[in-house]
Amino acid sequence: MKGVLLVNLGSPESPTAKDVKPYLDEFLMDKYVIDLPFILRALLVRGIILRTRPEKSAAAYKKIWWDEGSPLVVISQRMQQKVQKLVDIPVALAMRYGSMTIQKGLQELKDKGVTDVMLLALYPQYAMASTTTIWALADELVASKFPEMKLTKVPAFYNKPDYIQAL
Repeated sequence: MKGVLLVNLGSPESPTAKDVKPYLDEFLMDKYVIDLPFILRALLVRGIILRTRPEKSAAAYKKIWWDEGSPLVVISQRMQQKVQKLVDIPVALAMRYGSMTIQKGLQELKDKGVTDVMLLALYPQYAMASTTTIWALADELVASKFPEMKLTKVPAFYNKPDYIQAL
């Protein structure tokens, strides 16, 4: 059976420094986000950035946070629900960083009998820090935890006429 996994960037669980810190650590320690050797990335992220940035980022998140939660998560969930109404195959939502993991999204699809997954990173452009990190993690998860699944990755669509017309 076919299914779709929509993947967006992610969000901390709440706009507090306590929740922003692990989110930033996961995000910034990704080798596709900061393209440095692990030791230099760790020194930069854990030795400098995570000492002050969680408080500042939490304050910024508080300014935009909705009663329902993270705007990015809420909007992504609304989109997933609308897409699901338009198609007759399962559509799951995941985030690259945070608790709505790609593994959970793949598991949700597996539980519905999906073996052929169309993986759609919700970025029209291609970038290593967005698209590649999603594709690499999905490949790793399929190889290690979901070997019965086949992934089809949707390439960048920033220049597709249907996307441009929708804008």
